[in-house]
Amino acid sequence: MADQPEPFTEAAVAPAPDMKGRRRRWLLILAGVIALATLIWAVWFFLTQAGRVSTDNAYVGADTAQVTPLISAPVAEVRVANTQAVKKGDILVVLDPADARIDVAQAESALAQAEQRYRQARATVGAAQGREAARGSEIAQARARLEEAEANAARARVELRRREALIGAGAVSGEELTQARTAFEAAQAALSSARAGVRSAEATQAAAAGEVEASAALVQGTTINTAPDVVAARARLAQARLNLERTVIRAPIDGVVTQRQVQVGQRVAAGTPIMVLVPVGAAYVDANFKEDQLAKVRPGQPVTLHSDFYGDDVEYRGRVVGFAGGTGAAFALIPAQNATGNWIKVVQRLPVRIALDPTQVREHPLRVGLSMSATVDTRGR
Repeated sequence: MADQPEPFTEAAVAPAPDMKGRRRRWLLILAGVIALATLIWAVWFFLTQAGRVSTDNAYVGADTAQVTPLISAPVAEVRVANTQAVKKGDILVVLDPADARIDVAQAESALAQAEQRYRQARATVGAAQGREAARGSEIAQARARLEEAEANAARARVELRRREALIGAGAVSGEELTQARTAFEAAQAALSSARAGVRSAEATQAAAAGEVEASAALVQGTTINTAPDVVAARARLAQARLNLERTVIRAPIDGVVTQRQVQVGQRVAAGTPIMVLVPVGAAYVDANFKEDQLAKVRPGQPVTLHSDFYGDDVEYRGRVVGFAGGTGAAFALIPAQNATGNWIKVVQRLPVRIALDPTQVREHPLRVGLSMSATVDTRGR
């Protein structure tokens, strides 16, 4: 006879007595783990994230120096190459100084001529004064001749009147009367000539006085060092010498040579860029934060930065210097046209200037354009 199945009983399906307790214990353990993880996360967030704003939209920048010649001349030497580090005052390029030296020689000659003309003007004043004094003596002589002519004319007039009075009585002949009249007319002519001589001498003296004034005006109140022509000539000489010095182009700052665009034999024009110097030791960072991250950011707050160039092993310290005057979109070549019907709001970014610790930059040099990540601790101020 086949075996019969055992009858169904509650004891067969009832759970083990301790299963509920075990489940409760695991639930408590899980809750404890979650609570501990939450606590650890809260502590981590408070210590590392609370009051901080971060962005990886940050790049290294520097106030580069554009090297340009200040005169036009052929290039004689180029002493630097791209990527070369230079110090302030190092010679970068030497221009051909031949034209500048000729200009200096011409300016020196012009200065010598200006000084010579000033000395001649000084001497002319003395000569004009001598001529004026001579004209004074000529006036005295002309006036003496005038007085003599006036006396002769008066005597001739008296003689003529006397003979005219005697002509009726026949005491004088007609010939004597004619001679008296001729003598009177000659005396009158001599008197007119003497008067003209006085006027001529006086005019000559006035002309001499004008020459004195004109000559004195050129040198009055001046010396050879302050005369306008001499000062102008010296200025031209100084400019020529300065242009000669500018044939040697030196580094205006410490930096690294980049974008060198000059070769030996090339004729460069004044103001044409020939290279750029990047002051890597004075680098800074422009971090582009979203506008909703900047509510608590203030100048002077501390910043921690990491460069993709060095990785997380190198941490830079910095501080917020200031904010840009506008967003990148506001100064874009083609600004956004927000006054349209199809407008979509886009969160804008505002550049924030961050100054780096110079010591760290010297230890771990950066290059313009490298990517950075920046975290600002807004609790700093």
